[in-house]
Amino acid sequence: MKPPKLITISGPTAIGKTSFAVGLAKLLGCPILSSDARQFFKKMQIGTAVPTADEQQGIKHHFIQHKSIHDSYSVGDFEKDAIALLERLFKTFDVVILVGGSNLYTDAVVNGLDAFPDVSDAVSETWQKEYSTKGLSYLQEELKSLDPVYFKVVDTQNHVRLLRALGVCTASGKPYSSFLNQTKKPRSFETVSIELTMDREQLYKRINTRVDLMIENGLVQEAKTLLPYKNLNALQTVGYRELIPYLEGKQSLEKSIENIKTNTRRFAKRQLTWLRNHPVLFKLPHDTTIDKKLLDTLGLKKII
Repeated sequence: MKPPKLITISGPTAIGKTSFAVGLAKLLGCPILSSDARQFFKKMQIGTAVPTADEQQGIKHHFIQHKSIHDSYSVGDFEKDAIALLERLFKTFDVVILVGGSNLYTDAVVNGLDAFPDVSDAVSETWQKEYSTKGLSYLQEELKSLDPVYFKVVDTQNHVRLLRALGVCTASGKPYSSFLNQTKKPRSFETVSIELTMDREQLYKRINTRVDLMIENGLVQEAKTLLPYKNLNALQTVGYRELIPYLEGKQSLEKSIENIKTNTRRFAKRQLTWLRNHPVLFKLPHDTTIDKKLLDTLGLKKII
């Protein structure tokens, strides 16, 4: 008996991964798992582009807004939960789709999470004090010096991830990136990996348009309700952190919106850097027609 298949759909933010996944899921009659770490948390719908009920088109979605913003939910937690869910789903379905822009989370499900050295409380506290006294730019410069490879792909505006990487660098004496892409864990499924592609200039225009639409749909109001929780890890997310200065009367709304667009484009660039270093089986234009011919190309025709 052939093993079940996990279809992974990757690509930069705003390229249309969700709509592509839904169209494919409708054709295959299967559920979708989200590996977008920004969409895990409740109360963060507009800024993370959580698919609406209409956009989901009746397809069952897992790992969307299933956690409180107060919860700690790591990539290790996600790997464990996703693998457990897949084991149950594959008893019913021959194929399941995993889609999202958090490439590390997708990779953890497909290949297993890399093992990192323990970081002592003393080391963590030292870096935390450095951040408290010297700020985010200091962490950025330190990581750029200690691990320029990881610096190119990490969200440099997320101090939590910078602190984690710097702690590992200090504790091990090695770059954080040296612990990535280790031996793959055996999985009970086969992976069919797809990356959606688009001209970069077109992608950046699409990002700008989507940010404007988020503002029209109430992103500022959504961010305002979350302002009391601005220091939580879940809120260290593009689209929310840029609005904090405006909501606190320190910056104009126009400047905050421009910062969201700039940081989203930077996020997309980091995603593309990651994808360039992690080859997939199929690279498809974002507007590829989803039909039986595509299934034949992907080797999935016999599933339906």
